[in-house]
Amino acid sequence: MSDATPTGVLPSFRAAFSSPARLRTEVLAGLVVALALIPEAISFSILAGVDPRVGLFASVTMAVTIAFTGGRPAMISAATGAVALVIAPVMAEHGLEYLIATVLLAGAIQVALSLVGVARLMRFIPRSVMVGFVNALAILIFAAQIPHLVGVPWLVYPLVAAGIAIMVFFPRLTTVIPAPLVAIVAITIVVVAVGWSVPDVSDQGELPTTLPSLMFPDVPLTLDTLRIIGPYALAMALVGLMESLMTAKLVDDITETHSDKTREGWGQGVANLVTGFFGGMGGCAMIGQTMINVKESRARTRLSTLLAGVFLLILVVALGDIVGLIPMAALVAVMVMVSVGTMDWHSVHPRTLRLMPFPETLVMLVTVVATVWTSNLAIGVILGVVTAMVMFARRVAHMTTIEKVAELDTNHDGSVDTRTYRVRGELFWASSNDLVYQFDYAGDPEHVVLDLSGADIWDASTVATLDAVQHKYAAKGKTLTVVGLDGASQERLERLSGRLNATGAS
Repeated sequence: MSDATPTGVLPSFRAAFSSPARLRTEVLAGLVVALALIPEAISFSILAGVDPRVGLFASVTMAVTIAFTGGRPAMISAATGAVALVIAPVMAEHGLEYLIATVLLAGAIQVALSLVGVARLMRFIPRSVMVGFVNALAILIFAAQIPHLVGVPWLVYPLVAAGIAIMVFFPRLTTVIPAPLVAIVAITIVVVAVGWSVPDVSDQGELPTTLPSLMFPDVPLTLDTLRIIGPYALAMALVGLMESLMTAKLVDDITETHSDKTREGWGQGVANLVTGFFGGMGGCAMIGQTMINVKESRARTRLSTLLAGVFLLILVVALGDIVGLIPMAALVAVMVMVSVGTMDWHSVHPRTLRLMPFPETLVMLVTVVATVWTSNLAIGVILGVVTAMVMFARRVAHMTTIEKVAELDTNHDGSVDTRTYRVRGELFWASSNDLVYQFDYAGDPEHVVLDLSGADIWDASTVATLDAVQHKYAAKGKTLTVVGLDGASQERLERLSGRLNATGAS
């Protein structure tokens, strides 16, 4: 029996047991991700100013919960740097209890936003922003490994090179066992057996020795508390949703399946609620670990996500002493390969850049630069989308034309009676603002006709501009008649005309 999932069909837990090969892939993928999560969770805990156990337990509860509630199978959610940056000020100024309260409120906000349909906004993110998002992600993943490569013993460098070599060449021998797992195990055995002194996982922070327990933050349930945590909770909710939905879309493209973005959104909220009640720092989708799971290890079902959380708990609580021996060089090698695999190299090839329209390239560059500069994927995506909107509006505005019709209506005495202008294109704020300057108010005859049969009116700005044109002709004792509209454009003009400030009428 084939272990492949039909294109377009989301795999469930049951799909993981469709064949021994598929089950083995999911289990080993979960183990690799769990190993890769440990140093990341510890690093993000330090970034947020909390004990490493807070980040590790957050990663456990996020992964386990999202395996059941999420809308994108095989996607990994855990403690992340983006969320850590947002909530760090709360920890620094008010302490852990307020941080937990912030996580709980953020989870509730994510559920509410998802239920009102915020996930549907994903359709407005253009491809160039997605490409920039992916490339910026690859750069950030690689940049995050640099601290582990600076000021370290020289042995680290050949170990990293060996890890990369294993992940490049081992899949040519067999794909039964994920190459990242082979690299981690092989390098750890060599380092321990030889007794080399290189940085390892235990150097990153103390691993927990007990299971997480339920808790409720000891904060006053007052408006003052809401004023403190509200802005941070909203920011965390928006950043988490944006990163999670963007990652889900990326995994959709890789696996050629369509995920439920609304479910993913409220699933992230539920996961943050669960995490908060267990004293975790919250989180969202982890793109690097998701790429390890989906791209490097070829996992496709919810089981790999669930096992990533379960294995992480077992590794840090029961096998912490052994896990602490894993050289950071092995994990750095894994993440370097993830970075290389994540980068859309075709998008930065000189031939592609020559063929790609400049606005598309500019949007990609803005997304990459903003993301890398701020180390915040959400800011990069927002600026990329804004740039794309401006470039699109500019391009569409230039597609609007206005022309004087050559034929003039004349009176019986031969005098010109009517001038007709014909407008073609889409009329909205960007294309209609200059419309008021395209008419010969002094030289036109007594009657002017504006033929909009080849145009559409999309907003109030255009109606205000048409009112301004009409007022300018009226000031000269002339009349303007608009013809050719129908449907929504006609209804919009009739409803708004004369009820808006006619900018430029004077």
